[in-house]
Amino acid sequence: MTALPVSALALAGRSLRISSRRPDALITALMLPVMLMLIFVYFFGGAIDTGTRYVTYVVPGAMLLCAGFGAASTAVSVAEDMKSGVVDRFRSLDIGGVPILAGHVTASVLRNLLSTTLVLAVALAIGFRPQAGPAGFLAAAALLVAYVTAISWLAAALGLAADSPEAAGGFTFLMMFLPYPSSAFVPIDTMPGWLHGFAEHQPLTPVIESLRALLLDRPADGAPWTALAWCAGILAAAVGLTSALFRRRTR
Repeated sequence: MTALPVSALALAGRSLRISSRRPDALITALMLPVMLMLIFVYFFGGAIDTGTRYVTYVVPGAMLLCAGFGAASTAVSVAEDMKSGVVDRFRSLDIGGVPILAGHVTASVLRNLLSTTLVLAVALAIGFRPQAGPAGFLAAAALLVAYVTAISWLAAALGLAADSPEAAGGFTFLMMFLPYPSSAFVPIDTMPGWLHGFAEHQPLTPVIESLRALLLDRPADGAPWTALAWCAGILAAAVGLTSALFRRRTR
């Protein structure tokens, strides 16, 4: 029972070391969400009426933008491992598919925590003032980790489905695009009417609304439960898909 977490942690350390040797990709993953947040706040924020300071409104969306970029790197890393043949070496050492993929997911979660911390630090520097107490911060962190874990497993599945690292990067475009048609950067009622249904009911909107409510100590209604249901559904589907794709790719 202890072999799985030990193997997964060792492989997560391997993924983190590989990331540290790619400073260009690491800097992009860390800095691009920060730059996009600054662009929205300083270029567009003055023209967008959200009923509150725009930096206060936009931070939860910037956090999920981080998660999308981090997940993209996970898909590429999985595809690179499948293409290089290193997975066959791991299997010859009696390391199964679950710890291999769990290592990538664990590394993704840790990278995303780092990038989210950076986004939050910059947001605080430019005027973001959360009102949450310790319980609110813990709940927001737990929800963010649940979301990052779910989409990291989904990214691992996309990496297994791709024929190359380049294709894997293309497959993850949807995860990086989803924050835009949501309540991340503008209120949904300012969007065209035909887009309201999708924006209100896609997975990211309840996650964003929950983070916004928890960080600002506002009523969340049922949004956290809806967000957790989405995370659980994505996670279950992604884990099942990765298992099936891994068996097919390594037969």
